[in-house]
Amino acid sequence: MTAHVSIPPLGLAHFTALEVPPLELVGLAARTGFASIGLRLVAAAPGTPVYVLRAGSPEVAELRHRLHDNGVRVHDLEIVTIDEHFDPRALEPVLDAGSEIGASRLSVCADDPDRARLVDRFGALCDLAAHYAIGVDLEWMGWRAVRTLGDALDVVTRAGRPNAGMLVDALHLARNGGSPADVARVPPGLIRSVQLCDARAEAPVGTEAIIAEARGGRLPPGEGALPLAELVAALPADANLSFEVPMGTALPAEERLRRIHAAAVALLERHPKG
Repeated sequence: MTAHVSIPPLGLAHFTALEVPPLELVGLAARTGFASIGLRLVAAAPGTPVYVLRAGSPEVAELRHRLHDNGVRVHDLEIVTIDEHFDPRALEPVLDAGSEIGASRLSVCADDPDRARLVDRFGALCDLAAHYAIGVDLEWMGWRAVRTLGDALDVVTRAGRPNAGMLVDALHLARNGGSPADVARVPPGLIRSVQLCDARAEAPVGTEAIIAEARGGRLPPGEGALPLAELVAALPADANLSFEVPMGTALPAEERLRRIHAAAVALLERHPKG
């Protein structure tokens, strides 16, 4: 007799279906089996897709109704870049709207080469977000100033804020010299969010190719060569698990999400989390 495996609630990163606006994303996530969503409320780079939500607006009220009616929650708001010009106070409208829709975390990356200034501003952002009961997760990327797990751990540790954490992205972990063993060694309580995907065995060469893979060349779990089973085993039991699999728009969004959800369930049935 096969033992029953409990699958944790699965999250959907907005980047997986970024063409879908927030109001539509809620029902789409529910229909395809996802229990939480992220929302892209801050542009990752100039000219990239982003959605604006304003606290107290009819759209936010409608979003709250749809979240409740569909049994879906908002995990994170994304994605803030902390560079040398960053002012945490500019994010108050995003945090205000995020608080109204029940967001738990704010996802950030960092592109300030001055580590001391970066730590100071990351800490200030954490303090601001805490007023809205929102935590802040730092994600590393190979083309940013914070490019490795070690970089992210250094910033979060030095900032020392209770609502600060790290976001582990399976692709960025693998492509920037990290391993599941490194994840397992992170002190308890610092890994708050995880984004899973798969990718080809051959790593891209050059910054443009690396960015292109991250933004449109990922694969559903089990269709590539990343050590996902080992990563899942290394994760803390309480880390939020979501799937960020931007893979182009050749297939309709709902078909893509059903494929990704099925692959996610298959992975976690074979390799239970925690």
